[in-house]
Amino acid sequence: MEFGEKLLELRNGKGMTQEELADSLFVSRTAISKWESGRGYPSIESLKEISRFFSVSIDELLSSEKLVTIAEKENRANIRRVLDYLFGLDDILACGLIFLPLFPHPVDRVVYAVSLLEYSDISPAIRMFYWILFIVLVVSGAVMVALNHFKLEKGKQAVITVSMVINIITVLFLAITRSAYATSAAFILMIIKGILLLKREKI
Repeated sequence: MEFGEKLLELRNGKGMTQEELADSLFVSRTAISKWESGRGYPSIESLKEISRFFSVSIDELLSSEKLVTIAEKENRANIRRVLDYLFGLDDILACGLIFLPLFPHPVDRVVYAVSLLEYSDISPAIRMFYWILFIVLVVSGAVMVALNHFKLEKGKQAVITVSMVINIITVLFLAITRSAYATSAAFILMIIKGILLLKREKI
C-alpha cells in the first residue's frame, strides 16, 4: 500500500476530514490532499507528526527506500537554502562599496582613499550612477534573504539574474572610472556569487 493510501485509511479510521487533519498537523489542506493523491510526500518533520498523531511508526508509513529519498531531497533543499542566504548576504555586503574608503581622492600629489559618501572627484551623474548600482545590489540581496526566509522559490531566479547583471555592470563601470579598490571589492563579491551559483546548480 502506498503512503497516500495509508494516510487516507488512517484519516478515515479517525473519521476526520482533510481540513481537520491539516489543522492537527499544522499544515495546509492542500498538503494533505497532495499526499493522499500520491502527488507528493511530507517532509521528515511532518512524517514525525503523522507518526505521533496516528501512533504508528514511520516504517509503517513509508518504505526505508522512500524515506532515504525524502531525506536526501530535504537535505539538498536545505543546502540550497543556505547557499541562497549566502548569495543574498553577498549582495548586502555591497553596502561596503558605499561606506568603506575605496575611492581615490588626490590631495597635493598624495592619493587618499575615501568612501562614496565623501567622494567628490567625479561628476554628479557618475556619482549618482554609483549610488544606483550599489543600492540595487543591496536591495536585491535583501529580497533574496526575505524570499529564502519565507521559503518562497518563485522570484528567486529573477533576483539572481538581476543581481549578477548589476554586479557585472558595477565591476565594468568601476573599472572604466578607474576606481581600483572599489573594482577589486566588487569583483571579489561577484566571484563569490559565481561560486555559490555553481554549487547551487550542482545540488
